[in-house]
Amino acid sequence: MDIPVFTVDAFTNLPFKGNPAAVCLLKNELREELCQKIAAEINLSETAFITTIKPSEDFTNGSKFRLRWFTPTTEVNLCGHATLASAAVLFHQKKNVNSAVVFETKSGDLSVVQQGEDLVMDFPLNPPTKQDPDDFRHLIKVAVGDHPVDDVYLNSTTKKLLLRLADTCDRSVLTGLKVNPAALLSSDASGRIKGLIVTMKGPSDSHPRYDFYSRYFAPWNGIPEDPVTGSAHTVLGSYWSKELGKKKMLAFQCSSRGGELGLEVKDNGRINIAGKSVTVLQGTITLK
Repeated sequence: MDIPVFTVDAFTNLPFKGNPAAVCLLKNELREELCQKIAAEINLSETAFITTIKPSEDFTNGSKFRLRWFTPTTEVNLCGHATLASAAVLFHQKKNVNSAVVFETKSGDLSVVQQGEDLVMDFPLNPPTKQDPDDFRHLIKVAVGDHPVDDVYLNSTTKKLLLRLADTCDRSVLTGLKVNPAALLSSDASGRIKGLIVTMKGPSDSHPRYDFYSRYFAPWNGIPEDPVTGSAHTVLGSYWSKELGKKKMLAFQCSSRGGELGLEVKDNGRINIAGKSVTVLQGTITLK
């Protein structure tokens, strides 16, 4: 069996920036165990598996597909950059004739539309709730050391914990954090946390004008640091929309690769996440 596979850098218009995801195109579903082995072999933060639904449709004319995401160690319920990468393969590589595609996923139906050079994803919004910092005292110390933290929020659905650095912190504080994945894993035994977001408000004199910055760490899912994380922005978008009083925002995830995300919080409890992409590799996985 031959499986077409692509590597796409998401949330960037430059190769080797943004967040790379592998995208595998399937005629029929693979066993979960095999998907996991392929994801471990590819060893990117996410590998996406797209499967056609109707026998009469293929990747060039279908408008609805099944989509699953695997890290090197586990299947996840929601992934933004690999969804963007999947749509990019359909639209840009397979020349899909539709203006929008819909993916059936563990997080429900997710639609992606072409809007100029951007692909815009319709995702669920995941509002976080305020937490007592003392409940996460050790984790905060491991993550940010002695830097001041203004807010601690948690979304229990995604199990993402959000730490907001004080506005007195410069962006260099965020980019300079050295987070030990093993120490982070051992810092919380409650099982409530599967990902850590560290974020800060963007300065008014930045160019381009970013509303906020972030970094994301998920050693609980085998990802020490994720370069650009769409799913984290379902939490970040909700938090910063309320803090800034804005529905539309421009965000930058300042990992070493870096990536830009356009956000629009909608009144229906969902969020549009927009970004660009670059396909950097294509090939075939051969299984005998």
